[in-house]
Amino acid sequence: MGTFDENCRQTFFRYHNKEGVLENESDTVGTPLHAFMQEWKNDEDYMMGNTSGSTGTPKPIRLSKKAMIASAKLTNQYFHLQPGNTILLCLSTDYIAGKMVVVRAMVGGLRLVVCDVSRSPEWEGVIDFAAMVPMQVENVLKNCEEHNSHISSIHSLIIGGSPLSETLYNKLADIEKVRSYITYGMTETLSHVAVAPIKKGENTPKYEALPGIKFSKDDRECLIITAPHLLEKPLATNDVVELEDSTHFIWKGRWDNVVNSGGVKLHPEQIEKKLAPHISHRFYLIGEPDDTLGSKLVLYIESEDDEKQELERLKKATEGKLGKYEFPKEIIMVKKFQETDSGKIKRIHLNDPEQT
Repeated sequence: MGTFDENCRQTFFRYHNKEGVLENESDTVGTPLHAFMQEWKNDEDYMMGNTSGSTGTPKPIRLSKKAMIASAKLTNQYFHLQPGNTILLCLSTDYIAGKMVVVRAMVGGLRLVVCDVSRSPEWEGVIDFAAMVPMQVENVLKNCEEHNSHISSIHSLIIGGSPLSETLYNKLADIEKVRSYITYGMTETLSHVAVAPIKKGENTPKYEALPGIKFSKDDRECLIITAPHLLEKPLATNDVVELEDSTHFIWKGRWDNVVNSGGVKLHPEQIEKKLAPHISHRFYLIGEPDDTLGSKLVLYIESEDDEKQELERLKKATEGKLGKYEFPKEIIMVKKFQETDSGKIKRIHLNDPEQT
């Protein structure tokens, strides 16, 4: 493509993995990283990717290489990454988050530290910048005493892919050596367009736009993203937000998840945060049809426990901690949740044939 100078390419290809230090591109043959690089260097001005599938079947999407470079520059600028800094690749390059880690390394002349894509990534040495999903962060925190992959060896950590639990948020807020951030973005925006620093005592993250990106809202109270260097036109999302100004917002939940129960709009994601400390299994809230209310709030839990006993236990545990209309009208136990290809829970109803 002729986009990068030779120094950046040479710096990029000095990376590490479990087999040792690899100095040349040829050492990556047979790896997903090599496949990514081959596609990146072909004559096309785009590469193929897939949407996350959070709200349906993943769909193929063209990713502009020029826009990916612009996105990488924004992140490197925001986090003050300099040539020679280390950046950790522990995400699959099949998805935009992993792809963009590699592009940031190329654009910024960063040293790419590669580890196996797993639920519990392991690495050695100091990492200036890393991107993970919540499950990976949880496991790294659990295993840090057994391995060298201590979370405190990371200077800046961004976390995306799914919401953070209140428990994990508070754990990260207590680690002063690591600057941790929650990200907001999607495949269409080529990874994140906003980040929210994790701060002690602040359980409602406030997202800040990366340089050059502006926000507005539509009549549904959903976020609209304007980023001329990334997107050909403003992108209307299904994310309901509280907009503070054109560069800051608080995320409330997905518009398509909102439950209108007896005229009261309930945001499942906000209620789930309150329930999280009191439920030990994976769970989610969803609206189900109701003759009286129009729609009722139903709690699905990945468990085989007794539903009636759990309902009574939860009522006692959350007394005074939920709003008047926020307690679920019904609890349904499910043996195993369906997941997207990227590991996110599919919020589906009991009568959906996919659920077991």
